[in-house]
Amino acid sequence: FFLQMAISNIRYGEGVTKEVGMDLQNLGARRVCLMTDKNLSQLPPVNAVLNSLAKHGINFQMYDNVRVEPTDQSFLDAIEFAKKGEFDAYVAVGGGSVMDTCKAANLYASSPTSDFLDYVNAPIGKGKPVTVPLKPLIAVPTTAGTGSETTGVAIFDFKELKVKTGIASRAIKPTLGIIDPLHTLSMPERIVANSGFDVLCHALESYTALPYNMRGPCPSNPIHRPAYQGSNPISDVWALHALRIVAKYLKRAIRDPEDREARANMHLASAFAGIGFGNAGVHLCHGMSYPISGLVKSYKPKDYNVDHSLVPHGLSVVLTSPAVFAFTAQTRPERHLEAAEILGADIRAARIKDAGFILADTLRKFLFDLNVDDGLAAIGYSKADIPALVKGTLPQERVTKLSPRPQTEEDLSALFEASMKLY
Repeated sequence: FFLQMAISNIRYGEGVTKEVGMDLQNLGARRVCLMTDKNLSQLPPVNAVLNSLAKHGINFQMYDNVRVEPTDQSFLDAIEFAKKGEFDAYVAVGGGSVMDTCKAANLYASSPTSDFLDYVNAPIGKGKPVTVPLKPLIAVPTTAGTGSETTGVAIFDFKELKVKTGIASRAIKPTLGIIDPLHTLSMPERIVANSGFDVLCHALESYTALPYNMRGPCPSNPIHRPAYQGSNPISDVWALHALRIVAKYLKRAIRDPEDREARANMHLASAFAGIGFGNAGVHLCHGMSYPISGLVKSYKPKDYNVDHSLVPHGLSVVLTSPAVFAFTAQTRPERHLEAAEILGADIRAARIKDAGFILADTLRKFLFDLNVDDGLAAIGYSKADIPALVKGTLPQERVTKLSPRPQTEEDLSALFEASMKLY
């Protein structure tokens, strides 16, 4: 059993975005694709990038049509733009949706004869390894959530099946992540909360995932080693550290938009958790979240300026977390207990067999304090939707098989049912 650690280069600091024009100059970039979304294109982070590009005479074209919670069609539109533009470098300014769209555009523009499903994760796509060289991609995250600036994963909604899936390959990870905490100051309250919940679950899931040395057979060739390898001693360091930052700063970052220390720390925590889960992987919260997002009916979250109904990714992930960790704890109870303690539980008198119950309770309290919707019922789901939610979770083997405890369809039904109401 071998373990491979892959992450992007990362540069950090208030105002560091001003260096992006120089980076592109240093790369010798002649035609740059700048990707963002309609909302952000009017905000300071994009402005900072535009100023740097202008100052260093960088020739670029802007694509601001990225969809928040992208779909296969929105990916294809961006890919079309990238193919036409014949770019030699990419800059993504935004949250996970923008960074993931840009990764996909870079991949398919660099592999123009490939069919869209060639690189999409099996069983939905063919899951082929990426063997073509990609162009440099600089990611400038504006949320403190996905950690997408450090990972080789791009997630989208596959409309036909009403389920989220993605592309996972080390080859698509950004060349450089520019982590500028000034950008988090333009995030509204609920976006801070929901992106923070993604960090929380990245850390918890990668720390409790099936250990890397208990995975199936060693791949015959390193090119086939999955990005998500199971919990491992390197990812553990990052996941635990991210969890400690979340415990200390997330509530502060949500409650006070002017708390620069809290927001800067959450921006780093997002990257730290990305380094952790980008190599260890996530499991049931994420596997179950994909149909929760994909089957959305009419839910429109507060603070999101969008024209379509959507369940923000971090919210879709965190709503099942109490049920999930109560379920997985029997396999690695000491890790679940340790996580509960970091999140504020008093475990001095705790019995190891109660670890799942204690972590679930701690998470519920945490979410209640932050006015999170009361379970799946509050975002429009009912018991009648459970079969469809389970059916949408089954193709997510890339992540569900990393759960430390294997699950049947009945188990998944029970987990969705337990997540209908939290408090």
